[in-house]
Amino acid sequence: MKRTPTRREFLKAGSAVAMGVTLGGCVMTPTNKRDADLILHNGKFTTLDPKYPKATNVAIKDGRIVGVDDAESYERGPNTRVIDLKGRRVIPGLNDSHTHVIRGGLSYNLELRWDGVPSLADGLRMLREQVQRTPPGQWVRVIGGWSEFQFAERRMPTLEEINAISPETPVFVLHLYCRGMLNKAALRACGYTKDTPNPPAGEIQRDGNGNPTGLLIARPNAGILYATVGKQPKLPPEHQMNSSRHFMRELNRLGLTSLVDAGGGSQIYPDDYAIIEELHKRGEMTVRMAYNIFTQKPKEEKEDFLRSMKLTAPGKGDDFYRCNGAGEMLVYSAADFEDFMEPRPDLPPNLEKDLKEVVSLLAANKWPFRIHATYDESISRMLSVFEEVNRETPFKADWFFDHCETISDRSLDRVKALGGGIAIQNRMAFQGEYFLDRYGKAATERTPPMRKMLERGIPVGAGTDGTRVASYNPWPCLYWLVAGKTVGGTSLYSEANRLSREEALRLYTQGSSWFSGESGKKGVIAIGQLADVVALTEDYLSVPEEKIKGLEAVLTIVDGKVVYAAQEFQDLGPAPLPVLPEWSPVKVYGGYGAPLDIRKAARAGVPVQQHQHTAECDSHGCLHAAHQLLSGIKAAAPRYSDFWGLGCDCFAF
Repeated sequence: MKRTPTRREFLKAGSAVAMGVTLGGCVMTPTNKRDADLILHNGKFTTLDPKYPKATNVAIKDGRIVGVDDAESYERGPNTRVIDLKGRRVIPGLNDSHTHVIRGGLSYNLELRWDGVPSLADGLRMLREQVQRTPPGQWVRVIGGWSEFQFAERRMPTLEEINAISPETPVFVLHLYCRGMLNKAALRACGYTKDTPNPPAGEIQRDGNGNPTGLLIARPNAGILYATVGKQPKLPPEHQMNSSRHFMRELNRLGLTSLVDAGGGSQIYPDDYAIIEELHKRGEMTVRMAYNIFTQKPKEEKEDFLRSMKLTAPGKGDDFYRCNGAGEMLVYSAADFEDFMEPRPDLPPNLEKDLKEVVSLLAANKWPFRIHATYDESISRMLSVFEEVNRETPFKADWFFDHCETISDRSLDRVKALGGGIAIQNRMAFQGEYFLDRYGKAATERTPPMRKMLERGIPVGAGTDGTRVASYNPWPCLYWLVAGKTVGGTSLYSEANRLSREEALRLYTQGSSWFSGESGKKGVIAIGQLADVVALTEDYLSVPEEKIKGLEAVLTIVDGKVVYAAQEFQDLGPAPLPVLPEWSPVKVYGGYGAPLDIRKAARAGVPVQQHQHTAECDSHGCLHAAHQLLSGIKAAAPRYSDFWGLGCDCFAF
C-alpha cells in the first residue's frame, strides 16, 4: 500500500515551488513569501493525484495551485479571498475531449434545447410557447442533444403535432444525425418542393403525390441536415458573442472548465472563429478551449490545410485558447458516419490515396491530428495508411481516433503500437437502442471497448460530441461510463466494460488533457496545475448511481476565479448576463433539463402559478409530467428532489 505524504512533505514541496522548481511539468514563478490569492477550505477534495488523493483545502496564486492541505501556512492579506466549501465534494474541472462549442456558441441563444427534458409533452409545450414569442422571419429550432428514449412516452414528435403547434412560424427539429423534421412553414422557407431532388446519400421524404412531408432522412450522410441548418437565420455578431458567453456559462454550471473543440461542418477557419477570438481578447472566456481545424472542401482537403498552416500552428495561443491541430475531418472519403438506424456504409476505394496525401502533409509539418471513425472496417483501413506514412515520415506529434464504437482488439494493438489515443463519447447513450436492435447484444457489449483500451495503456479521454448528437452535459456521459446505460435506461454493458467512478472521472479530467497536449498541466488538483476546480451539488463518489446524471456545480473556478456559483455560494458568482435577443429560448428555459427548473423560470421573470392538476392542464401549458409521470421524472431529473414533496400540485408558466 502506498504511503500518503505528510503535510510537512507537501510544505517542503511548496517551498520548492516558491524557489522556481519544476513540478508536474510546470515552472512556478518565485515568490518572496507564501501568500495566496484564493484559499478553498473545509472541502472534500478528490485530487486524482495518486501521491495525495484526498485533501480538505487548497491554496491558489496567479491561476495556479500552490498548496494542497496546507492552507493555514499561507498569509491572508487584504486581497486574499477565502471560501468555506461547507464540506462539499470538490473535483478537478471537467474537460470534454470532443465537443463543438465554437460552432454551438454562435447559435446557442437561438436554440430550444430538449436536452434532459423528461417527457415529449413538456417538449411540445416548450415548442408551443416559443412559437408564440418568436418574431416573424425567425425560426424555432431544436438542434439535437436528445433522444426519443429519454421521454416518458418513448416516441418522437409527429409532423402533425409540429404543424398544429406552428402553422406559420418555421420549425426545425433535429434528431441526432439521422432525421430532421420541418413544418410546412419551414419547408416553404427552405424552398423544398416536389421538384427538389434528393441530395447524395440523403432523402426528402415525400407523400403519395410526390410532395415533401417535412421529414429529412440521412441515408446515411448527414449533409442534408447540415444544409438545412445552414438555411436558417443567424444572429448578428454582438448577439453571437452574448450567445457564446451564455453557452460557456451553461458549461460552467455543469462543471466544465476545459474542452477540445473538434471543428465541424460549416465551421470555417478563421471566419467562424472570429467571435470566440474576440471574447478571448476581451478576457471573457470562462472555459479553456483547444481547437481543431476541420477541412471543408471535398477533393480540396490538402489545399485547405495548407491555407490553415499559413494562418496558425499547433500550440499557437495560450492556456485559454490555442490551436490543437487538424481534424476531426481530414478527408471526405474517410467520413465514417454513425447513424445506427442505417446499415454501415462502405467507404470509397479512394480513401487510402486521399488520406495518405493529407496525413503525409501533417506528419511532415509535425501537426497533431484527430479523425472521426466509427466502425472497425474503416479504422483498419485508416491504420494501414497511418502505418505507411509513419514508415516514411515518423510521427512526431500526437494523433488519435474519435469515437471507435466497434474497434477490434487487433486495431487497438495497432493504435498502441503507433502511439495513438482514442477519444470516446457517449453517443451510445443516445443511440444505443438503435445499435442493439441492428447488431444484437453481443456486439453492443463492446461499443466502445473501454476496458480493453485502458488495459493496453492507450491514452483515453472522455467527452460528449455535443451539441447535435449527444447533449453537451458531461454528467449523463459519466453516468454512461459507470452504469453502462442509455439515457432511456437500457443496459448496454456488463460489468466487464464499465468503469469505476474514479476511473470515469479520470478520463474526463486527466485523461482528456492528453488530447490537447496538456498532460501535467490540468486534470489533477496538485501543486503546479492550473487552478480549475469544481464543487458539486452532491457527492459524486457516494451519491446513488442514478443521481450521477443529475449532478451540477455549485461553484466552478477557472484560473483561480469564480465563474459560476449557486445555492449557498450564489453571492460569490459573477453578475448575470443579459440574454440577446429578447425572445431567446435561453431567457425562459435556460439549458439542460430546463422545464422542471421552476427557480430558473422565476429568476428570468416568468410568472409561475401553482395549482391542482386537472384534465385541462395540457391545454394551458401545465408541466403535467410533474403529476402524471412523477416516478419517471425522479429518475430522469433527480436534481429536482426539492420539488418531490409537493404532492399532486402542478406548475404552469
